[in-house]
Amino acid sequence: MSDTVNPLTMLTEDELAFRDAIREFAEGEIKPLVTEMDQNAAMNQDLVKKFFEMGIMGIETPENYGGAGASFMTACLIVEELGRVDGSTSVLVDVQNTLVTNAFLKWGSEAMKEKYLPKMATEWVGAYALSESSSGSDAFALKLKAEDKGDKWLLNGNKLWITNAKEASVFICFANMNPELGYKGITAFVVEKDFPGFKVGKKEEKLGIRASSTCELLFENCEVPKENILGEVGKGYKVAIETLNEGRIGIGAQMLGIAQGSYEATLNYIQGREQFGKPISSFQGVQFQLAEMRTTLEATRLLVYNAARLKDAGMPFVEEAAIAKLYASRAAEKIASMSVDLFGGNGFTSEYPVEKFYRDAKIGQIYEGTSNMQLQTIAKMELSK
Repeated sequence: MSDTVNPLTMLTEDELAFRDAIREFAEGEIKPLVTEMDQNAAMNQDLVKKFFEMGIMGIETPENYGGAGASFMTACLIVEELGRVDGSTSVLVDVQNTLVTNAFLKWGSEAMKEKYLPKMATEWVGAYALSESSSGSDAFALKLKAEDKGDKWLLNGNKLWITNAKEASVFICFANMNPELGYKGITAFVVEKDFPGFKVGKKEEKLGIRASSTCELLFENCEVPKENILGEVGKGYKVAIETLNEGRIGIGAQMLGIAQGSYEATLNYIQGREQFGKPISSFQGVQFQLAEMRTTLEATRLLVYNAARLKDAGMPFVEEAAIAKLYASRAAEKIASMSVDLFGGNGFTSEYPVEKFYRDAKIGQIYEGTSNMQLQTIAKMELSK
């Protein structure tokens, strides 16, 4: 892809260096494994180790905690570049950085940061456990129960559709300590995978991002130390809302990467595929579709980068994050669908990459806030002005 001169998409030297290093790594180390991981519905664990070695599992984590000390924008660039090759590795790194690490950075006590951030930057995968069977878009209809037992907390219930669950060593879990208080009873707990009473359940078989683990979590008198509360008791709803606002920009970046990868594969294919004695790229109808894809891709990049820049600058970004995720997820599906069309019969086979881009794109309109929830956020913020 070519860099535009638009100020929103101009990158600093450090950002360009990060992006180019990740692109080279993705092309050389991830791309050869994509088909195998997708077919086996399993993440290559050697690849995860390399993510830690490269420093991309603690992108924003300050250097004194063992991280890269880079910006949120850099995190989004890395998520984008991974998505350009594989949506599964992209979301693993995205959840690690834009959700779990961000939550620790913003809400963790100093003792908690010192305990968990170095591990997350060097060896531990993290997961963010909010969803349950009864609480999807209604995120605060939580039934996971937390009981204060004096010297510890006990958690009972389950979570569903938790990304990174199979690989994770630490989980941020949201439970309700007093259902009568509604959302004001929700508290965020830090749960380690070997805590008594905690278990990772079945892994879901999915349409797309198949190598990314999505599992059920089971809590049966799960013992959590008193000090393992993230933020304050009863303020878990605030932790969840504010973390997800940032995470949605990361999903926008993932969808941007998927769209970019699909577009590049299509651009290359139409120049080599011949019909009626000439490349199909010479046909005006194909050129118009290419132009539509390129325009949509550029608009997506502007929206995602703008939201990331606002977040880094400490400026309001909630509405821009919702707009970026809404548009990027729609754009990824649109571009991937057009790619399949332009590949013709080949696009419907697993021999070519666009059918996987198409499958991977669909989740963008569902997780970390459905498209309807983004529309609701945007409308509410506009009406409140």
